[in-house]
Amino acid sequence: MQLTYLGHAAVMAKGSVSIIIDPFLTGNPQATIKPGDVKVDYILLTHGHGDHIGDALEIAKANSATIIAPFELAMYCQSKGAAKVHPMHIGGAHRFSDSFWVKLTIAHHGSSVIEGDKIIYTGNPCGYVVELDGKKFYHSGDTGLFLDMQLIGENGLDLAILPIGDNFTMGITDAAKAVEFLKPKKVLPIHYNTWDIIKADPQEFKNAVKFPCEVVILKPNETLNL
Repeated sequence: MQLTYLGHAAVMAKGSVSIIIDPFLTGNPQATIKPGDVKVDYILLTHGHGDHIGDALEIAKANSATIIAPFELAMYCQSKGAAKVHPMHIGGAHRFSDSFWVKLTIAHHGSSVIEGDKIIYTGNPCGYVVELDGKKFYHSGDTGLFLDMQLIGENGLDLAILPIGDNFTMGITDAAKAVEFLKPKKVLPIHYNTWDIIKADPQEFKNAVKFPCEVVILKPNETLNL
């Protein structure tokens, strides 16, 4: 399985199926690819904020891809023209194929879409544990630190994908503690340096991680193999 960091919180994983998580590309100062360049089977959304739902609807339409999201967000996407959605909720899991399995986890954040002067509630935010071709990774979504990360890591993680930018999510210190809870083989920091308000040094995060795992720092469009 190959995983590519696309900038901000967006990642793409390719194996027997292709998925993208939180495809914020248009308007993302870190992104180096366009929505039209994305070829995927599934789109996973952690919550409804614009820097996460991003180009999901355009990508879904172009690829006839299924949007996987918490129930309210899935229904919102369906109301906006997404032909294929798969609604889920926290704690629920689903096997989409022999090689592709997804489980939703809690995330301490918010979830809404802003349309003009209206704020549309899109349910609970979430994180994802994804198993693809025998490899398992956790994308926390936007979240603060929580003790139940210990449970998420109990069955083994090849990779944890965690925000470090602070202000809206965990900062470096809490993200390093999250690594201790999750005990992954590798960890990838995300959600930093997109804007000044979430400025963070990934090397400082690497130095702060005390659990013996590999801290992988990727630039947008760089890839790691699991």
